[in-house]
Amino acid sequence: MARATPISVRTAVGTDAPGIAAVHVQAWREAYAHLLPAAFLASLDPVARTMRWSRIIADPSVTVCVAEHEGVVVGWATAGPGRDAEPVRDRELEGIYVLASEHGTGTGQALLDAAVGDAPAFLWVADDNPRAQAFYRRNGFRRDGVTKTQRLGDEELLAARMVR
Repeated sequence: MARATPISVRTAVGTDAPGIAAVHVQAWREAYAHLLPAAFLASLDPVARTMRWSRIIADPSVTVCVAEHEGVVVGWATAGPGRDAEPVRDRELEGIYVLASEHGTGTGQALLDAAVGDAPAFLWVADDNPRAQAFYRRNGFRRDGVTKTQRLGDEELLAARMVR
């Protein structure tokens, strides 16, 4: 999809926390509507997540990138040293989300490139998220057969590990 004005991707700063939190909540509502109860998704609060994002942005071990379109955050990506007890790679793509309106525009690709480039990395993705898994496969990631159940509040979500 062509756009009149391009997105820009940059390293996040503290003042990006509210925009990242808003995208985080909206992107989850869009991406996980088929996986999580509507009441859970409706309960997600961007204001409450802003404080958490301020801490993540301030963490020197985590790379946080934002994608902006016309000055508004439309996506984000984070990468760090790996949150697993024994990480399979040195870098974990901890999260990458773009608004549904950005799907197919190259925004996700630009964020992935900024966060981990083509370096060896791993990630966890919802087991029933074919769109995301196809995106990661195009970028060299492959499921390695490891899954885990992730707790999201009172909800559980099966996640699959992908590695390159």
